[in-house]
Amino acid sequence: MPAIWAAHAGSRRRAINPQAGRALEILGHAIDYLTDEYIHSGGAFRYDDPELEAVQLLMAVNRAIYFDCPEVPVLGQRWKKLIGLGRV
Repeated sequence: MPAIWAAHAGSRRRAINPQAGRALEILGHAIDYLTDEYIHSGGAFRYDDPELEAVQLLMAVNRAIYFDCPEVPVLGQRWKKLIGLGRV
């Protein structure tokens, strides 16, 4: 299965393979679920709240997986590599 491309405004594109994509999907659902449950249960935002720490941990893992995916070179870099003027 080919990698998918992901991009956010102002950032570089990344090639996300199927395994990383599935992990990001699962983590996203877990983060949504925990935050929804926290809000519906009337949780108070405290610095040392273990539920918020769990959400922050999942978010950190989510970012780590995303940033481990390779960046896709921009068009100018691809052209330079194609004609032998630069490296990617």
